[in-house]
Amino acid sequence: MTTRRIIMCLSSTGLLLATLPAAATPAAVSYACRADTKFGEQQFSLRQGVQAKAPARVLPGLVFDVVVDILPGSLPAEVKGFKLKEVRDLSLRIPIPANSSYVSSHLSGGSGLGSTPTLEVANGVATIRVSGPIPGGAGYQLPSLTVKLRAGSSGVIETKLQGSSFDDPGLNLQATIKWKFVTIKSAVVCYPDPNPPLTRTEIRT
Repeated sequence: MTTRRIIMCLSSTGLLLATLPAAATPAAVSYACRADTKFGEQQFSLRQGVQAKAPARVLPGLVFDVVVDILPGSLPAEVKGFKLKEVRDLSLRIPIPANSSYVSSHLSGGSGLGSTPTLEVANGVATIRVSGPIPGGAGYQLPSLTVKLRAGSSGVIETKLQGSSFDDPGLNLQATIKWKFVTIKSAVVCYPDPNPPLTRTEIRT
């Protein structure tokens, strides 16, 4: 999984007047990951290139879009000497930022996923789910996520990835790996470490 690269681009679209232009913030995000196998826990890192866009300033009560575009990536054929056969039940979570309220959301696009992605927004978190299977070594593209938000009355809106520990992951998946003649299903949990804000939007008149 360490060779997989996902690039996210968050941009604001369809803004009303009095919103400042978006500011791009390139960053490299590292996920700490843990796979639970019959041979014990295996820990590894997943590094992601991220470029985020959001308006620098919005008026109180302004409705605006955050668009998350995840560009094509590929799964490795092997992980630490184990053959990766496939990945199923992948979920990626992005919290609805504080000082904003959720209006609506939708997915579009995606390829090589083995199933139709779904989107769930509950308890302040947007979750993209992919049942799969995605074969090891294959290319794929997760769908684009558009979330419409309403700015609060004051404060700062910061976009961050979900997750703070293995008990609070932001990325989950089920990996099927093969070692010699043994096939193993392994639950993998990941969280961003560190997890700095990807965007910062000030609410003011």
